[in-house]
Amino acid sequence: MRYRIGSFVLLVYILIGIYVAWDRGYLSPGILRSIAEALLAIFLWFLVLLGVDLHLGK
Repeated sequence: MRYRIGSFVLLVYILIGIYVAWDRGYLSPGILRSIAEALLAIFLWFLVLLGVDLHLGK
C-alpha cells in the first residue's frame, strides 16, 4: 500500500511540475514533440533500424 501512495504522490508532483513549466514558458509544443519523438525512437529502436520514420507531424 505504501508503494502505491508513494507512486501516486510522485506522479502528482511530476504533473504539477509539468504544468508549472508549461505555464512559465519552459515547455512548448515543439519541445514536447521533440521529446515524444525521442522517446518513441528509444523504446521502438528496432523500428528505426528497419527504416520506420517516427517523426511526428511530418
